[in-house]
Amino acid sequence: MKQRYRAVLTGASGGLGQAIAAALGPSCDALLLVGRDAGRLAQSAAAAGPAARVLAADLATETGRDRVLAAAPEGTNLLINNAGAGDFAWLAAQDDAALERIVQANLLAPMQLTRRLLPRLARAPEAWIVNVGSILGYLGYPGHAAYCASKFALRGFSEALRRELAGGPVRVLHFAPRAARTAMNSQALCALNQELGVAMDDPARVAAELLRLLERPAAERLLGWPEKLFARLNQLVPGLLDRALARQLPAIRRHLKGKPV
Repeated sequence: MKQRYRAVLTGASGGLGQAIAAALGPSCDALLLVGRDAGRLAQSAAAAGPAARVLAADLATETGRDRVLAAAPEGTNLLINNAGAGDFAWLAAQDDAALERIVQANLLAPMQLTRRLLPRLARAPEAWIVNVGSILGYLGYPGHAAYCASKFALRGFSEALRRELAGGPVRVLHFAPRAARTAMNSQALCALNQELGVAMDDPARVAAELLRLLERPAAERLLGWPEKLFARLNQLVPGLLDRALARQLPAIRRHLKGKPV
């Protein structure tokens, strides 16, 4: 019998979130779609089907996180921490507010929301937490220092929490796609990827892979070739990737209009 979910999906008003909602909806008896844009949330709910309802909430605030807890379906057995933020920029060009926004969205909000929902998830016979990370949680890339830091940390959080909860009903899965064609990626980043021949996946494909991860759970799943190879090489021989990425710096500088300092 196919698994049925009573789920909470964050970042459901973004491009990837909308694709996940559409893919996940038919497998849900209840699906709470959380995001900040009420209009786009309504579109996500229409794509997800009758199980979906929406909550416009800001997860950067304690009030927003508490509202998600209050609205989560009874018997919640799936939390997908998909909300996130990025900024293709040199670190020296970012102010404190930008750094705080990225770390809050990509790391603190998933940790804080997960902590709130853990007791409810633990009451289910089986439950899953999926933290949507990034290939850049394995591979530091110029122009993404804050984003990489937050996604590296999200991967560490996922690993530690998985080990904390070992032997219980809640499984923690880390899902790491490469770049997708969504509005989160700036024109400059898309142009750089095109120049370098870096593929960007359709959100529907990424969503389908996330559902495959739920059907065949694994501690982590990385998407994209050769990105998966680069991520593993970076863990084993980081100097090799240092040299490869150094050759890309002239192109990165053109698209970011200058030098890092």
